[in-house]
Amino acid sequence: MLVKQAANVLELLEYFARRRRPATLAEISDDLAWPRSSTFNLVGTLAERGYLYEPRLRAGYYPTQRWHSVLHDIGGADPLPDEVVDLANAVAAETRETTAIATPNGLHAMFVHVVESDQPIRYSVQVGGRVPIHASSAGRALLAQMTADERQAIYRRIKWMRFSDTTPLSGEVIEAELTAADRRGYHQSNAEYIADLAGLAFALPVPHRRLSLVVAGPVSRCLSRRVEIAGAIRRGLVRHGLSIAG
Repeated sequence: MLVKQAANVLELLEYFARRRRPATLAEISDDLAWPRSSTFNLVGTLAERGYLYEPRLRAGYYPTQRWHSVLHDIGGADPLPDEVVDLANAVAAETRETTAIATPNGLHAMFVHVVESDQPIRYSVQVGGRVPIHASSAGRALLAQMTADERQAIYRRIKWMRFSDTTPLSGEVIEAELTAADRRGYHQSNAEYIADLAGLAFALPVPHRRLSLVVAGPVSRCLSRRVEIAGAIRRGLVRHGLSIAG
């Protein structure tokens, strides 16, 4: 379910992140295709609460540092463990592929830390990006950390859409893949949700958190490197004091 007012606040923040300079009410309304009245009400509310201001009179609005302060306090109360962030950074440097940390988000795996590859052709994703929990190696590495009852509850809610010829279409198929991954030592995917994208993931053994680490990139480059990438992740887990899970 999408709450329009909340979505508009986020869209406005992303707009300013792209624009990187003040915008007038008319510019915001035109650029985002919003009604002038809705733009006036939203901008007025955020300005009243101290989240937008006019750097120069009648020259447009811009976000204040209050956003940064609030987000800093939120992040400081529940940060990712340093060893997990360091692991992702080290694996990305060794494999030169996009490396991310994911956590469950309803029927999705959501990325909470991303290190993009420096290669011209790469998997491009941002923090907050999501992939289906059942149709991704990152997601199945999270499902593997759940109880059988928790997984069945998720399967009952999934709309089994076919994104590609390799998309899993039932809970039985997922359970079989989890068993295969346990024998293999890692979770893998091949263009199940995004065309030409291969992924390889491990569950991360962090107390009271469900996290996975995934390395993803073009099929043409990553399928043949699965054993190599898995080895890089295993070495990283050892170096950063994390036992292997999933």
